[in-house]
Amino acid sequence: MAEAVGAAIAEQRSLIAEAGTGTGKTFAYLVPALLSGKRVMVSTGTRNLQDQLFRKDLPVIKKALGIPFQAALLKGRGNYLCHYRLENVLGFQAGYNGEDAAHLERLLRWSKTTRSGDIAEVFDVPESSFLWHSVTSTAENCLGQDCPAYARCCPAAARRKAQDADILVINHHLLWADSVLKSDGFGELLPQAEVVIVDEAHQFADTAAQFLGISVSSRQLDELTRDIQLELGRHSGDLHGVRENLDRLTDKSAAFRLALGVGHERRTWNDSSRTSESLKCLVDLSAELKTLGEMLSLLADGHKGLDSCRQRTLHIQSCLDLFSGEDTPGAVRWFEVQRRGFRLNQTPIDIAGDFSEFYRQSRAAWVFTSATLSNAGRFDHFSSLLGLEGVETFCSESPFDYRRQCLLYIPSGLPDPASADYTRAVVAASLPLLAASAGRAFFLFTSHQAMNTAAEQLRRLVDYPLFIQGTGPKAALLELFKRSGNGILLGTASFWEGVDVRGPALSCVIIDKLPFAAPSDPVLSAQIQALKRRGQNPFRALQLPAAVVSLKQGVGRLIRDAEDRGVLMLCDPRLFNRSYGKSFLANLPEMRITRSIEEVRVFFRADDAAAGSGTVPS
Repeated sequence: MAEAVGAAIAEQRSLIAEAGTGTGKTFAYLVPALLSGKRVMVSTGTRNLQDQLFRKDLPVIKKALGIPFQAALLKGRGNYLCHYRLENVLGFQAGYNGEDAAHLERLLRWSKTTRSGDIAEVFDVPESSFLWHSVTSTAENCLGQDCPAYARCCPAAARRKAQDADILVINHHLLWADSVLKSDGFGELLPQAEVVIVDEAHQFADTAAQFLGISVSSRQLDELTRDIQLELGRHSGDLHGVRENLDRLTDKSAAFRLALGVGHERRTWNDSSRTSESLKCLVDLSAELKTLGEMLSLLADGHKGLDSCRQRTLHIQSCLDLFSGEDTPGAVRWFEVQRRGFRLNQTPIDIAGDFSEFYRQSRAAWVFTSATLSNAGRFDHFSSLLGLEGVETFCSESPFDYRRQCLLYIPSGLPDPASADYTRAVVAASLPLLAASAGRAFFLFTSHQAMNTAAEQLRRLVDYPLFIQGTGPKAALLELFKRSGNGILLGTASFWEGVDVRGPALSCVIIDKLPFAAPSDPVLSAQIQALKRRGQNPFRALQLPAAVVSLKQGVGRLIRDAEDRGVLMLCDPRLFNRSYGKSFLANLPEMRITRSIEEVRVFFRADDAAAGSGTVPS
């Protein structure tokens, strides 16, 4: 793989490279990139992967190669302390409870010593704390060079380091921001990069939606209201009318949320969902924002903070007005409601054209890599998503011995996945396996509803510790699972990938269904209709290959090391009773398959015997 990457860089062309788990793909692209002497940008899927690359992998390679290079880490501005906003919060502490006040004091102490301002340095303030939104900035609320605290600006300092780096580590969100949000300050970075490496590239197209689309949410309105209140604390004029306006804005935001319906759902914003009541509430909310913007314009003269809030107010109003107008060609409008909030979205149906232009203008060699990019050895699905043509491909199988290390168990007798009692049947079928593995399992689900149903059932049926997504931060749940030694972790999409548990703590992965996206999803539904209009088969062109990639990600949680052993349980009977089941099985690593629970017990007994003798079972 390193040779393939090196050749692509030397010849200034692009490469799609799939590398199975255990290949060492990070070193395989970093070494030739660094040896090339060119300016390199590496984009990863998550902030955690950024930190691993920058703090672990690059120092190891630098020592091994013995060559000098300057590396920089750059995250979105929301990952850095904003001194100006921290000072605002400190001047507006009324109503904080004891825990919030203690967290704020920790942030204040940290702000006086941090050199980078990276919030990943803070371990004793929960990720869920609302304070993070108050002490970091966004593209909308940043004052830029007009900020009174600009001399201490942490994002600006990080960007300056990025400009001088030989290798820059960013994430997909920033790379798309570089493509779209030129005003956000990242437009100068990409033209200077001669090599762009996209790791975890299977996530890359999905990330485009938030940058190529439009979104407005109740959370944005809440944060705007809170920021205006903070800025008003610095203003000495007559503010009574503005405060009343903010109260009305809060009420009308809540009314619009109620008009959208009850429960948690995602629906297309079309004639059937745009009721007269929801449209009336939307117009009322927009009118209140317009009034607020007019009032702020009278107060904002010479006050940078309030003027920034005024501009945000007008931006949110324009986004809301979009949803009271006609549909935009090539995009789907949809909304999501939760218990207390809402989000309106306009998402492009196809991003290939946008990325093709971005890709062409960069004039860089691009390397796209992941453990899950191909389908039956072909990269057509991934290439079509990004509009890539004539790009060379490379595939490296995992070096792990899956036939020795892994057993695939597909239970018999399960009902159709559409049946009402399917999840209960899956849990019942998993009990003998969980007994044989003594817990030590990931139980992965395709929906929150199925996960919660299974959790309720497992609480009554097993004595192993249960760790359920949503009951704590992801990292904390993983750490507790590892320490337990016999736990069962229940999770949905976020636990299907990017999770690394090595050793006997994880010896079993159970997957409830083949991970087809719900056809009712507004964006997928629009993509399906677009493919039909082109005369293509949406199932074969989109739904099946996307599900295959998702399944490969989930399966990849089990074997993470050459010494790992475990059982993979795939519960979906469609693997055998539908023709497309063969596509899923053909894309998995070569491993032994059984439908016998007794063979599973034998597998784990061999593990137990080997552990007692200190040998590795064959």
